[in-house]
Amino acid sequence: MKIKMVDAQIIDLLGGAIKVSKQMDVSVQAVHKWKREGIPAGKLVMMAAQIEKESHGLVTRKDLFPQSYQVIWPELQ
Repeated sequence: MKIKMVDAQIIDLLGGAIKVSKQMDVSVQAVHKWKREGIPAGKLVMMAAQIEKESHGLVTRKDLFPQSYQVIWPELQ
């Protein structure tokens, strides 16, 4: 069964706002904004493999980018 996660859950899965801010080289305030307003697509692409790993495959890159995963990650085709 695949799981649809909201952005706040993704940030929590990856260790919280402080950890994500360090990994993405942005402010903690920016990450808190992402929790409310959504993670920017470019940052989500950068996090996608880690999300897949941390969710133990419950949320995959294909799930996150169903229309474009094959362009971003051709090895997943």
